[in-house]
Amino acid sequence: MLRDLSQDMRHAARTLRKQRAFASAAVLMLGLGIGATTAIFTVVNGVLIKPLPYPDPDALVRIVHSIGGIEQPYFSDAIYLTYVDNTRAFQDVGVWSPGETATITGQGDPEEVRTLTASRGVLTTFGVRPEIGRWFSKADDTPGAPDAVMLANGYWHRKFGGDRAVLERALTINGRPHQIIGVMPAHFRFSDEFDVVLPLRIDQGAPIPSFRLLGVARLKSDVTLAQGNADAARVLHVWFENAGVTPAIRNRWAPALRPLEQDVIGDVGTTLWVLIAAIGTVLLMACANVANLLLVRADARRQEFAIRAALGAHWSRLARQLLVESVVLALLGGALGLALAFGGLRILVAIAPSNLPRLSEISIDPLVLGFALAISLLSGLLFSLIPILKYARPRIAETVGAGRGLSATPERQRSQQALVVVQVALALVLLVSAGLMIRSFQALHSIDPGFGQPERVQTLSISIPVSIVTDAQRVTRMQHAILDKIAAIPGVESVAFTTRLPMGSDRSSAALAVEGKADDGRTPPNRQIKVISPGVFRTLGTPLVAGRDLTWADLHDMRDVAIVSQNLARELWGSPTAALRRRIREYYDRQSPWREIVGVAGDVHDDGVQQPAPTTVYWPAQPDDRLLSMSGYQSRRVSIAIRSERAGTQALLNQVSEAVWSVSATLPLAQVRTLDEVYHQSMARTSFTLVMLAIAGTMALLLALGAQSSDIRRLFVRRGLVLGAVGVALGLASAAAFSCLMRSLLFGTGPLDPITFAVMTLVLAAAAALASYLPARRAVAVDPVETLRAE
Repeated sequence: MLRDLSQDMRHAARTLRKQRAFASAAVLMLGLGIGATTAIFTVVNGVLIKPLPYPDPDALVRIVHSIGGIEQPYFSDAIYLTYVDNTRAFQDVGVWSPGETATITGQGDPEEVRTLTASRGVLTTFGVRPEIGRWFSKADDTPGAPDAVMLANGYWHRKFGGDRAVLERALTINGRPHQIIGVMPAHFRFSDEFDVVLPLRIDQGAPIPSFRLLGVARLKSDVTLAQGNADAARVLHVWFENAGVTPAIRNRWAPALRPLEQDVIGDVGTTLWVLIAAIGTVLLMACANVANLLLVRADARRQEFAIRAALGAHWSRLARQLLVESVVLALLGGALGLALAFGGLRILVAIAPSNLPRLSEISIDPLVLGFALAISLLSGLLFSLIPILKYARPRIAETVGAGRGLSATPERQRSQQALVVVQVALALVLLVSAGLMIRSFQALHSIDPGFGQPERVQTLSISIPVSIVTDAQRVTRMQHAILDKIAAIPGVESVAFTTRLPMGSDRSSAALAVEGKADDGRTPPNRQIKVISPGVFRTLGTPLVAGRDLTWADLHDMRDVAIVSQNLARELWGSPTAALRRRIREYYDRQSPWREIVGVAGDVHDDGVQQPAPTTVYWPAQPDDRLLSMSGYQSRRVSIAIRSERAGTQALLNQVSEAVWSVSATLPLAQVRTLDEVYHQSMARTSFTLVMLAIAGTMALLLALGAQSSDIRRLFVRRGLVLGAVGVALGLASAAAFSCLMRSLLFGTGPLDPITFAVMTLVLAAAAALASYLPARRAVAVDPVETLRAE
């Protein structure tokens, strides 16, 4: 058997060398299909299939609570300490506070870095060790201990070139020296990126801070997730007793632990599985095309098969020869596809949205190589099936002497026609899918995001740490001075600052008390909180629909004023004008002042244009610690927006840097980008899905047209149109089913959008008519005498 197999492979190699045009076309089609499928599978493998890079990752859970049916991932220091002292289900508990920044000086220009404040239980919970050095100790977590810091692996390489002697150095962070004690492992990932890690220090004698911590826990080996939730409910009860929480609030709380993997991956799974299904459809079409080529080639060799059968060759021997030839083609196509996947993967990762999780873990590993080999072999078996069944059957010997003509009989046409119908149907599925994403993209662009001309708005952030300026009043004056300096730059139309730019990530919220509205005992819903300077709405292009903007006198004179969004004004008072002169304050802080509403601003889609605009309250950026209570306002760190035609130019950024440093030479500029970049990043996932489906649809259309032009060249246009119509009918039914799976990816259009289905059907029908007409015209032009001579 091995000798016969070796002979078949040598025969296949000789045959393919003689028919290079056929072999090249087949290998190219298979390479494109296998390469695209392998590239997408590599992403799916890295994001969804690979286990998290920690020991026993299934035991890791995120500590989340449900408050009034709304999941709240943040909790307080007191709740964390209650878990540490009372849990029975958790082996380890770690907490961290993300999204903060710090200023590093003494290493060249001032630099703002992203910090992660973490407890010593974080690395032990994840079960990993530092790359070098050590993790935080109990002494490091003690208030008043010498300052220590760990470096993120990327920051260590970027800033210190991976120098292991870095443990002998110190970093000046916010004006205080911090000893470098270790470097985080390379594979360690959090939901937020960070550059340095600081120890979490909890002073139990200090006032209870707001909810600031995120938590992860490792379940004990014999504990299930349900048992973990039951134990968390018991721990919450202990905290309720210690904190004196009222029964009304207790009834709103419940544990909602979830696997860490679910938290890391989020809702990206639907997008990736839809994409691999779409690209897999392209591979099926490539197999159908190669099957058509093999049918034409086998049809030309049918007398060869008949003679070999008459000379004693068993039909299984002929079948094996056809199968070996197909597998050789498939393996060559797989090798080409793997090479294309390797190169295409870099492009794929480059255009993928930045919020796609686990991007750094996407690579071609043994599982991907096995997948490429498997689909190559499976493709070879698939497209060889029809030629084998048709030409290697035992009754092939009966065709000896059945005539030498190559004209296709109705029986021999059926297989080719069936393949054409399948290809047209599959092409329509992908075209409809791409069309639905185009409609979604158009719908997203048609929505007013709540700000205007974002390409003309330059944004950046600055932070004034307490180690540089201790007085809060002086911080406000410095921020005002920085705005004045930037406003004097030629070409700057307006400038302002806020704690959160539109579509930014550092969101804070608080429940509101409304004067004159009776407290029914139920906790009011949280509203987004932003702290702003005067001029923010003008700079961002957000309209004021009623009332006035804030003034600097409001800030410096500590006036109790506020601005609300239009949707919040309509919800609470019926109209924007009715909201003016009403008063609100933060619900939980009974000491916070009642603030008079002096203006109503237009709605801003801060969670992306695909989400409803959140109801928002704008507090004035006053040097007032009362704003820290629930809104999380950090008066020392703000994002600056600059409206100018020069936005995005290096010349403007140089002048802005000089303006900031003229006020304080120790202030770094961070998160420098235009508002337009932020806006388009919010639609990155939709854009990525659209591009991938558009590529798949284009490839499918080309494969379908290529099949028709070769397989229907002896048919009249009417025959081609009939095949196309049958394919369209099957394609419409398949597209309807497939588009329903895409429902969560669509916006502003339904999965059965009639316009998309009609337009794509017409596109494919027109292409089918053209593909049928051109070969028919060429056939008519052939001299009949030449045709008879060929027969």
